[in-house]
Order: sequence, then structure tokens, then C-alpha cells
Amino acid sequence: MYKIFMLIAVPALIIGWVAYAYWIRKVCEEEKEQPKQESQRLKKTKSEIADWAQQMAQFTKPEPKKPSGQDDQKENDTKG
Repeated sequence: MYKIFMLIAVPALIIGWVAYAYWIRKVCEEEKEQPKQESQRLKKTKSEIADWAQQMAQFTKPEPKKPSGQDDQKENDTKG
């Protein structure tokens, strides 16, 4: 009885796994063909990053403040 059960169950199990693998593969291929939809959160994040990058492109480095005493010394050195 056990041999008969195994002769039926094992091939049925193998056929089931092969059919399942084929079905999963087909579903994955269909998902690849469809365009991905972006969520509202992802769109918002992308626009915020684009705005930040634009601000960084327009950024100019501030000139360091010079102590008032050094300006006088440099002017005196260049004049004479």
C-alpha cells in the first residue's frame, strides 16, 4: 500500500512544483513588462531632492571675515 501511495504522490508532487515554478516565472515576466507606478511619497521625495540640488548649484561660498587689523597691514605692505 505504501509503495502505491509513493508511486502516485511523488510524481504528483513533482508535477505540482514544476507547475508552480512555471506559474511564478510567468507572473514575474508579466510584472516586468508593466511600468512601475511611483507612490506619492516617492514623487515628493524626488522633487525635494531636485529642489535641494538646484539650491546647492546656486550656492556661493561666503567670503571669510577678515579681522580689521590685518586689512590695514596688507594695505601698508602693498603701498610701500
